[in-house]
Amino acid sequence: MHLFRPFAKAMLEKGHAVLFTCREKEFEIELLKSAGFDFISFGKKFKSTIGKVLGLIKFDFLEIKAALKFKPDIFLSHGSPYAAHAAFFLRKINIALEDTGNKEQVRIYMPFTKAVLTGESFQGNYGNKQIKYKGFHELAYLHPNRFQPNAEILKELGLKEGDVFFILRFISWDASHDVGEKGLTSEEKLDIVKFLNKLGRVIISSEKKLPAELENYAYNLHPSKIHDLMSFATLFIGEGATMASECAIIGTPSVYINSMEAGTIDEQEKYGLVYHFRNGFGVLEKIKELVNDINLKKNAKLNSNKLIKDNIDVAAFLVWFIENYPQSEKIMKNNPDHQNKFK
Repeated sequence: MHLFRPFAKAMLEKGHAVLFTCREKEFEIELLKSAGFDFISFGKKFKSTIGKVLGLIKFDFLEIKAALKFKPDIFLSHGSPYAAHAAFFLRKINIALEDTGNKEQVRIYMPFTKAVLTGESFQGNYGNKQIKYKGFHELAYLHPNRFQPNAEILKELGLKEGDVFFILRFISWDASHDVGEKGLTSEEKLDIVKFLNKLGRVIISSEKKLPAELENYAYNLHPSKIHDLMSFATLFIGEGATMASECAIIGTPSVYINSMEAGTIDEQEKYGLVYHFRNGFGVLEKIKELVNDINLKKNAKLNSNKLIKDNIDVAAFLVWFIENYPQSEKIMKNNPDHQNKFK
């Protein structure tokens, strides 16, 4: 939902109608309610292979049903096969935003979508349908034009600006693109928490229930406040590429542990904002090195400013692209530098 929030807000202010469709994932419903958007939930996702096949049929049907009532001109999706299939069935346009390159999903939706928007650092090649822009998904909602951190979040946790605290993120490893991938072991997680807890506050965001020994560290505020908190954190350590990338943009250094390759992370690593480990080997040693750097946070903020300057306000670009499609697609193919208007 974060990805489309500023876009949806801008489109509504321009007099367009916007409807979100979603599945019940970690915090999707809470975030949509908090933002005040109209939405339809299709229920919980399926985890088994058979369940995912049945889910594809179910969610396709529900997407088409919702669209018949709402009557959209354009479907905009984050690599969703349901939106692409519904658009094709109803002879409408589907435009996809892609950043994971999940081959399973891409194969299912690509034949039914008109255009695929990806950041320039994205490693996949989708031929004539692909439009590359200077940026990352996370810049759609964390660009300084869209986001300014609110320090009031610190008071809710008994913290103040300048306090040493760390945010950890553990994923569930049950997404289709996580198959065969790995991150931290349970023992490595415990070792990291024990070390960091000696230096400051530890706060853990987790996709699945934490073990008993880590329950007291769980993040329990509203999910819409997590980016404010991340902005003031000393360091981020986690298995999720999205939160690692978010930290890079808002100026919080991050240690990312995941065997999956990600062009976004590779690009942000060049700016000295992310440190990517394919497994837990060497992670704790890197954390110890980073926390001893008295200029860690200051340098990360300087580097994030450079990154932002080199890229565009993705939400502003997206509003222009959708409002002016298909002319916008032709413009981007003939003159990609047109996007610099959105810096």
